[in-house]
Amino acid sequence: MPTKQSKVKDDLIKSLSVELTGWLTQRALPAWQANGLDLTKGECFEAIDLGAERATTSPRRARVVPRQIYSFLEGEKLGWTGPGKEIAVSLFDWYLKTYLTPKGYLAAAVDLENKVVDDTFDLYNQAFALFSFAQIAKFLPERREQAIRSADNLRTYLFDNYRHQEAGFREANPDKVPLCSNPHMHLFEACLAWEETSDDPVWSDLADELAELALTRFIDPVNGGLREFFALDWSPMPGDKGKVVEPGHQFEWAWLLARWGHDRGDAGALIAARRLYDIGWTYGIDESRGVAFMSLNDDFTVRDPIARLWGQTEWIKAAVALAEVSTGVERDAYLADIPDAVRALQIYFKDVPAGLWRDKLAPDGTFTDEPAPASSLYHIACAIAELSAFAKSL
Repeated sequence: MPTKQSKVKDDLIKSLSVELTGWLTQRALPAWQANGLDLTKGECFEAIDLGAERATTSPRRARVVPRQIYSFLEGEKLGWTGPGKEIAVSLFDWYLKTYLTPKGYLAAAVDLENKVVDDTFDLYNQAFALFSFAQIAKFLPERREQAIRSADNLRTYLFDNYRHQEAGFREANPDKVPLCSNPHMHLFEACLAWEETSDDPVWSDLADELAELALTRFIDPVNGGLREFFALDWSPMPGDKGKVVEPGHQFEWAWLLARWGHDRGDAGALIAARRLYDIGWTYGIDESRGVAFMSLNDDFTVRDPIARLWGQTEWIKAAVALAEVSTGVERDAYLADIPDAVRALQIYFKDVPAGLWRDKLAPDGTFTDEPAPASSLYHIACAIAELSAFAKSL
């Protein structure tokens, strides 16, 4: 039987979930619909200026479009009454028309005239393309077949041109270093999204491969921390760069490995997820500001004390995911962390126009004066969606 203390925690989490969901559906999505999109052209922008409350003229990075597709669809699921599906369709059409290169991958950026200004291949961008295609396939039946074809074509391109001989993918053809864990994390996320909408075993097989790569290569076998950069044989990148460990990614990988480990019945993945969370929480949270640092060294000393918004969203997601797969005092500990993570995120929403945010918090408590990046909406919407689903289960 639940204790009085646990009920208090449950009620607080429910209240915070309602608060965040209301902020997203009543403030953030309307603000980004009004100022972060050009609905007449079906395009989105890179950022919104906090002073003028209008879109910036910066080149639009390829990673932003899939994230906005996800965010508006997720917002509609959470109760936003705006035209989420219509926005997603128009962005999907514009994305394929504008960013898809003749070679078969998505270019890195276009300008306001839709001219490609960076045609670099970036594995990270391809991962988000696959992720957004899964959202289209799942929630827009009329575009499902097109989304499946787009995903199949891109996956085939990656397999044909960037496959690593051991596992995962290379960053360039011909090879270059470092290899990176971060794009593989989002490929893993995309595969899990495809599992929810497709019976094609290729997605489950690739998800299993990427999980194994994380468990055997990305995660240090001694201290349990997950590194960012690697040599061509998936050993840690030599020198200082190979020491980078990001608290936000400890949390984000913990979230994904907890999901995968629970679905596959893999106890080792759950143990690894708990250790990643422990590292992020123990060494990666600044006690004075209550937020997650940008990066640590592999001895868990602070490397970069800047605190980015996205790290706080991943803290929420990881605490939720591990609470879901835990019991007793362990579960209570994760539950207790959720309000702290939510409050960390809400720091970034203060003293800005409704529905916008700051991104970089300095050690002295001041924020970098810059536009609100559109790319953060995906992180925020995903954290709010995970928290909402969990709160409804309490």
